[in-house]
Amino acid sequence: QVQLVESGGGLVQAGGSLRLSCVASGNIFSINGMGWFRQAPGKQRSKVATITGGGRTEYADSVKGRFTISIDVAKNTVYLQMNSLKPEDTAVYYCNADLINGSRTDLLLDDYWGQGTQVTVYS
Repeated sequence: QVQLVESGGGLVQAGGSLRLSCVASGNIFSINGMGWFRQAPGKQRSKVATITGGGRTEYADSVKGRFTISIDVAKNTVYLQMNSLKPEDTAVYYCNADLINGSRTDLLLDDYWGQGTQVTVYS
């Protein structure tokens, strides 16, 4: 079984910073990429940032220049450094991993999600 566990959410004043972490554990053969998504009340879940195992990154336009995603492949951990936070960044942040479960014999990729961590930015 594979699990993703996020940490680092919380309450922060606008202009402040938070760092989210997500650890993937379990029977993992390899990780193709990891990322962060967010969902605000009444809105659809949307991509914040993604990173491949090789370090290639993509960001939503709304967070470029403020957020930085990084990955520690050896630790199966992805981070999201969030600076200059705005009230519109308030959402539940979900970790995502695209990986090969070690129990699969076909070595196909599966998608996994964490339980989410709340980030609230007040002005």
